[in-house]
Amino acid sequence: MKDLQQQKQDYLKQFQSRTYGRNLLKSDDPFDAPSEECGIFGLYSENELDTFSLSQFGLFALQHRGQEACGISVMNKGRIFNLKDEGLVLDFYKDIREPETFMGNSAIGHTRYTTAGDKKKYNFQPFFAKNEYDQIILSIAHNGNLTNAKSLKAELEAEGVVFKATSDSEVILRLIQKNLDLGLRGAIKATMEKIEGAYSVVGMTRNKFFAFRDFHGIRPLVLGAIDEKTFVAASESVALDAVGAQYVRDILPGEIVYTNENEPGLQSFLVRENCQRNICAFEYIYFARPDSTLEGINVHEVREKSGMKIWEQAPVEADIVIGVPDSGVPAAIGFSIASGIPFRPVLIKNRYVGRSFIVPTQDMRERIVNLKLNPIISEIKGKRVVIIDDSIVRGTTSKRLVKILKKAGVKEIHFRSVSPPIIAPCYLGIDTPSKEDLISANMNVEELRAYLGVDSLEFLSMENLIKILGSTDHCFGCFTEKYPVPKGDDEELIK
Repeated sequence: MKDLQQQKQDYLKQFQSRTYGRNLLKSDDPFDAPSEECGIFGLYSENELDTFSLSQFGLFALQHRGQEACGISVMNKGRIFNLKDEGLVLDFYKDIREPETFMGNSAIGHTRYTTAGDKKKYNFQPFFAKNEYDQIILSIAHNGNLTNAKSLKAELEAEGVVFKATSDSEVILRLIQKNLDLGLRGAIKATMEKIEGAYSVVGMTRNKFFAFRDFHGIRPLVLGAIDEKTFVAASESVALDAVGAQYVRDILPGEIVYTNENEPGLQSFLVRENCQRNICAFEYIYFARPDSTLEGINVHEVREKSGMKIWEQAPVEADIVIGVPDSGVPAAIGFSIASGIPFRPVLIKNRYVGRSFIVPTQDMRERIVNLKLNPIISEIKGKRVVIIDDSIVRGTTSKRLVKILKKAGVKEIHFRSVSPPIIAPCYLGIDTPSKEDLISANMNVEELRAYLGVDSLEFLSMENLIKILGSTDHCFGCFTEKYPVPKGDDEELIK
């Protein structure tokens, strides 16, 4: 047991110095893994700070939530400076020629996952609005998806509002801008009363900072403090850790937190009282870093318990347990604790492989898998193996992993998914395949077991997932096709 505890600590510690990789096997097939739209980070202090470095640290901790683009806005002596571009966080900051321009007393930042065909720079965040003197007066970064974005955009365009992008996030920006004569808090309140869907937002004017969250709290947003005059808001608590902030609490569904020049500290205002919390369950299963805490629940503990529960639900005789790095490892440790079957980290990662290789043939694409994850054959040859993975989406990468293990001489393969079957797409901030491409929406468990070519297959039950999370107050839409927010009348969302 001590060995397992040490492996757990080593697993968590590594993400303090490198980005969290989620599931490296799925990175070669972006359509076989749900993708988070983005991570957001905001910082405000009554004093001037090294916002250049602190925003870099915070966004680096959120790199797993988006790898296509990065951007920041900084408040510096009553002016807002904005910069955004393609690339990873550290590459983006390395190319900034004048870091002193991005030092001030407030900063917001964004890491973006870009959907196919939408890699236009005008959709990168933060978004900003200018006055008639070409000065930025408002900037926001948004995580989530609005379900009534198209109708609101059409309404604003009819009033003469000009849009520069094709993102639902710009709808939020223009609504706040339109209502600024109500004061900042009033403008945000008016915006929240119009928009529908999932949204966590951080933003700034030339002298104020703010953050707010939708009425169901579907996308995460945590609040921290470096000292009594310096506050941080971010998608996950690991971003607080990265800048030396203490976790204070999660921003409540329907809450606005903001600064006011007439009052010290951070103010709070509930647009709607007694909102129900419905944070996305997939944050715990897959998206969030394992060392994050969301809504008071530690992500690693949820994943470890899911491994224990699936052992109780579907025990099996085996010689070794393996987890698919990175997201399957905590559950594999939990499965090992509950079953007594040894956990071995036998899938070895090449940590120097960044983005997917570009190769023209299927034969060469198959070979890429072994460059990212290669098994220690001596540990698994002739043995009965339990594979623990976070989920099965299209099934193509799971099948590929099974092929790798069979080639290594594994005697039996027992596959365990620590999420229920994914049967429906998400339209609240996660990019998932259509229902036609979700394999569990089109095959029963026995059919899928035969397709993967494994000796047994089991998914964590909804009942056990609810027990692990301790509540039904989550969004389980991808598992149940029942969502906390109606889809609305838009056939497709703008992103």
